[in-house]
Amino acid sequence: MSNLDQITAVLRTDTGQVRGHNEDFVSHWEPSNPEEEARHGWLYIVADGVGGADAGEVASELTSGHTIEHYLGHADEPNWGQRLINAMQAANTELRQYVLERNDNSRMATTMVAAVLQENHAYIGNVGDSRGYLWRNGRIQQITKDQSLVAKLVEEGAITEEEAHFHPRRNVILYSLGSERSPQIDLYEQDLEPGDMLLLCSDGLTRHVLDEEIALVLKENEPEKATNILINRANERGGEDNISVAIIRYAGATAVSPQKSTDTRSTPLVPPQTQAGSQTTANRSALWLYTLTLGLIQAMLIFLVWFLLRV
Repeated sequence: MSNLDQITAVLRTDTGQVRGHNEDFVSHWEPSNPEEEARHGWLYIVADGVGGADAGEVASELTSGHTIEHYLGHADEPNWGQRLINAMQAANTELRQYVLERNDNSRMATTMVAAVLQENHAYIGNVGDSRGYLWRNGRIQQITKDQSLVAKLVEEGAITEEEAHFHPRRNVILYSLGSERSPQIDLYEQDLEPGDMLLLCSDGLTRHVLDEEIALVLKENEPEKATNILINRANERGGEDNISVAIIRYAGATAVSPQKSTDTRSTPLVPPQTQAGSQTTANRSALWLYTLTLGLIQAMLIFLVWFLLRV
């Protein structure tokens, strides 16, 4: 199965209305032929840098590049989901090494949500509070789980979903690439159906635009236009953070036509209808023999009962 010409992806990032520079970074890798697709699939990344000054934007760009590099360099890993997580962990190590060599006491970290598409299956890796969504038939569902303080409080019942939107510490994330040696990187898997869309985004979108609004925009617009509408809407409502959106639409994998065999030594197959007819005839013969045997046994039992009664 091949997704060549069956996937449409649009990625865009915007500074927003408040921040002086953009610490988000979006990146991707797409195959150019069936061989590359079979080895690597399709890879899309949204990263939201943390650190201020130039630290956040360096962290998001650096880890995105290293994630792609490590992912492509380990095609021998049969588990594609594990391969993605390993690549993200390797990028975490590279970032920490970079900070150590830079030696300026800067704090550099980044969230990351990354998706790999293989045929009709998606593997999504996530660390931090950037999100991955599935849109299907007009409805949207959050696939990833926020690794944030407010998400933890909601899970424990300490606050409501509505309170989480306005909580003073809603920006506090529990894990990120660069923050520790082995951050928690969650892996999610999702089967895809023709017409499905994946949405990867930073929290600069979701703090201003509700899930139901996102679903409607995706329903009514092509990915390119939908991306622009979502970013513009977040900006119109304050644009308090950098805003990144990646929309990946899956049209459906196409079957690769098998090559016709030219080996004349092959034994001809019996046509399906002939096989079915032969099987039906055999079944009827077996049923007739079974019925006849039961009839004989029944007759013998009747005779035996009659004989015993006579005696």
